[in-house]
Amino acid sequence: MTASTHSPAPLRLLAVHAHPDDESSKGAATMAMYAATGVEVMVATCTDGSRGDIQNPAVEGEAHPKRDMAGARRLEMEQAAKVLGIRQRWLGFTDSGLPEGDPLSPMPAGSFAVQPLERAAAPLVRLVRNFRPQVIISYDENGGYPHPDHIMAHRVAVEAFAAAGDPARYPGTGPAWEPSKLYYDRAFSPERFRALHFALEDAGLRSPYAERLAAWLETDAEGHTPPPGVHATTTQIDCGDFFEARDDALRSHRTQVDPLGFFFAVSAEMQRRVWPWEDYSLIESRVPASSPEEDLFAGLR
Repeated sequence: MTASTHSPAPLRLLAVHAHPDDESSKGAATMAMYAATGVEVMVATCTDGSRGDIQNPAVEGEAHPKRDMAGARRLEMEQAAKVLGIRQRWLGFTDSGLPEGDPLSPMPAGSFAVQPLERAAAPLVRLVRNFRPQVIISYDENGGYPHPDHIMAHRVAVEAFAAAGDPARYPGTGPAWEPSKLYYDRAFSPERFRALHFALEDAGLRSPYAERLAAWLETDAEGHTPPPGVHATTTQIDCGDFFEARDDALRSHRTQVDPLGFFFAVSAEMQRRVWPWEDYSLIESRVPASSPEEDLFAGLR
């Protein structure tokens, strides 16, 4: 009897994000950790980020983003992907921008948020069938926060998860491939913010989370706990060793991220001590799964 030479299929993770920089503020340490262990990790970026405003005062006077925001953000995305050790693909849609005014201004014609669902999802279905991920991560129904492009990113991720394995759907986008697990990212979970807030206060440091927590606590008559999310955390990935990579990836998005701002208010060391995880909700699994989980690939290894 000879030993089998069959090797298990490589593990592949696909994260679906609305704009360049979203991948670095949501689940970046998870992706870097899995990439470092040999998992194939890819980010699908739905839009070009062309309607993003400059958020970093240090970049205000630079000519490139003022002349060509999409081009500047493409270079930033390339650098962030290198930092995280991942691959990235553009789905080819135009940033919708964030509507303003009362009533809200209409979405720009042709932008991502106004596409018919099947047209918006087709490039992602093609990517899923080509890349063949077992795990897909995206946002919840509210888009993580209610930006029209984030909500559409949620919709196309759910559509691709459901449709990519059906050869009758989306003809011409490649051989069918059925992903096994769909997760929603919980980067802005109240539980995490609460833990970091009190750790800062206990250390005698100013917390940037006080206002956000106060707004959440208004929904609790007793004022004790943040409100439960629509989707509870089922899965916590211990990825604290990659918080610095996450922060460096965020800083790569110079037009969008102030290096002295909110995302860097708590040191990586303190975060490792207080909340060394990134949190997810398992929404659908086609393999046996039970919570709590410590691995997005539980049931697949």
